[in-house]
Amino acid sequence: MQGERLENVRIAEMRPLESPAQVKSKFPLNEQAAETVRTTRRELRDIIHGRDTRRLAAIVGPCSIHDPEAAIDYATRLKQVAHEIRGEVVVLMRTYFEKPRTTVGWKGLINDPHLDGSCDIAIGLEVARGLLVKINALGMACATEFLEPITPQYIADLVSWAAIGARTTESQTHRQMASGLSMPVGFKNGIDGTLQAAVNALVSARQAHSFLGINNVGVTAIVKTTGNPDCHVVLRGGEGRTNYGTEDVKRAATLAAEGGVARPVLVDCSHGNSSKDPAKQAIAWRDVCAQYRAGEGRLMGISLESNLKPGKQTWKEGAKLAYGVSITDGCIGFEETETLLREMAAAVREAAPPVKSA
Repeated sequence: MQGERLENVRIAEMRPLESPAQVKSKFPLNEQAAETVRTTRRELRDIIHGRDTRRLAAIVGPCSIHDPEAAIDYATRLKQVAHEIRGEVVVLMRTYFEKPRTTVGWKGLINDPHLDGSCDIAIGLEVARGLLVKINALGMACATEFLEPITPQYIADLVSWAAIGARTTESQTHRQMASGLSMPVGFKNGIDGTLQAAVNALVSARQAHSFLGINNVGVTAIVKTTGNPDCHVVLRGGEGRTNYGTEDVKRAATLAAEGGVARPVLVDCSHGNSSKDPAKQAIAWRDVCAQYRAGEGRLMGISLESNLKPGKQTWKEGAKLAYGVSITDGCIGFEETETLLREMAAAVREAAPPVKSA
């Protein structure tokens, strides 16, 4: 029909965002925070590439951050433990601001910082960046999952490790993005539990790419990358089965070995590896620690979902929320987290000489 619109037919609104440079100017990277990032990235690279064979990485923290005050509280407590076991374990805090959803649901602090469906992304980016500055300035390194390909321009300078999730590991967009990220990146196995997509992602992300993105002043740009050599796989289970056992780790290490990474496997104790029961995370954690103690040196670390208090609560618009309790996946509490971290440090001290890379 003549006169019918041909573009933006289903777009309700387009609201310009401040550029990454403008947001960074409001929440600048101070030297304390910068040193935390530099040091932790270097330590992780040394672990991944086998230059450090006697430490593991631990990535622990909330499934998703919805309360900045509680996040600072958690970071302060975690920093004390991390400092005490730093000789055996490099500890990072999960600071996840973007939540991929199978269908619909709260998409994370960046997308909906007010938890009211208003989706004030402009404020969400500022809240996330401001929180990362504070946590890194405490000396606590941060880890996150990157979902939107534009987000790294706003916060990546404050992130020491990044995940590409099970839903996006097969995405060309995310593999290209990872090839240009400045920190180590872990690719999760697919939701169905298969590993090949993550292995393929490692190959892709190590290569140079050219793609569309934005630059620091928010202008659409052709982005050319050099490739990211600091990538590894993340085992998170799927399709009703776990994949953290001895044979699973060996298989993953063998599949990923062709990339030349000495320690290419991190085990995620949540998701399919706990059947989404937070109480089962400790079972996986202890199994992986036992594998490392027995000499499985191709393991580079473990992750789990943890909050100040155990369990989860249902988020509803306008509802009063309990302090320190997850509103997405169920988590273990901080006391159990501290116990598991100290057990991990003990396992590292007691470990047999590491197995050579396949």
